Amino acid sequence: MELILLQKVTNLGNLGDKVKVKPGYGRNFLVPQGKAVPATPASVAEFEQRRADYEARARELLGGAEARKAQLEGKEITIPANASTEGKLYGSVGPRDIAEAFTAAGMPLNKSEVVMGEGPIRRTGEFEVTVHLHADVETTIKVIVVPEA
Repeated sequence: MELILLQKVTNLGNLGDKVKVKPGYGRNFLVPQGKAVPATPASVAEFEQRRADYEARARELLGGAEARKAQLEGKEITIPANASTEGKLYGSVGPRDIAEAFTAAGMPLNKSEVVMGEGPIRRTGEFEVTVHLHADVETTIKVIVVPEA
């Protein structure tokens, strides 16, 4: 399936690139999310007419992500969790818990932006977590998991 990208997609291409992807990826993710359109002659012509609008929108998204990065950079959050005396959690702390804690602290964060490459946190302590805000913008935050009192 051939598509035209309407925004930068990590590991795929930049705005305006024609890419070939598997039909399921294009039909179920890229097109419904508004990240791409099918590469028909009519859509290619329409894209070229609206290219300046798409580029302005891309710059706006990047600027917003940079501002959020500046707000989040170096921040830390403490999350109380039910834990044993040895520090092992009964359950785990995942992306949703981290996103909710940051949002409650006044720094909006979506769970899809929290990247936990090693899986959820299952022990108490301090952990570095990556936050992926945009295809070009990511930062690291500190999560401190403490036992509930």
